Amino acid sequence: MKATGIVRRIDDLGRVVIPKEIRRTMRIREGDPLEIYTDTDGEVIFKKYSPIGELSSVTTQYAEVLYRGTNLPVIITDRDRVISCAGISKKEAIDRRVSPALESVMEKRTGFVATVDGERLRPVEGLEREAGVAYPIIGGGDVSGVVVLLLNENGSMPTQTETKLTQVAASFLGKQMEE
Repeated sequence: MKATGIVRRIDDLGRVVIPKEIRRTMRIREGDPLEIYTDTDGEVIFKKYSPIGELSSVTTQYAEVLYRGTNLPVIITDRDRVISCAGISKKEAIDRRVSPALESVMEKRTGFVATVDGERLRPVEGLEREAGVAYPIIGGGDVSGVVVLLLNENGSMPTQTETKLTQVAASFLGKQMEE
């Protein structure tokens, strides 16, 4: 655990303010859920809660099936990082942060489909691959992540079928979030 040197007092309602610098660094937004942990040394630890992370076995299986069906690498993210992948090295992708461009796809709640002359989307920081298709996972009205099909090494554009499969994957995982 890393000390920040920042001290905050608890107010009369039992609240504590998480400093803006920490919220920005950790990408904690207003309304984000936090898990609270305690340990025997008296420490209280706040951790960002990832509802889609609770479905990691389902997302991993779905990524594998989608990869086998399309022969395109697949990544599935929560709001901040990659939680599942198939068709690329897990070491290369898992736990990497999503890019600001992919955050924008989540904020807009719309899909992204690459075109020959359109804009490009690098979905993950430090991953030198571009997205062919990306659809947000929306469950219970909240965006909890994104399903991304990466472009082939040869850069061929996604087909309508691949686009639809990605959309269905995002819808399925969104439905799983509601249950």
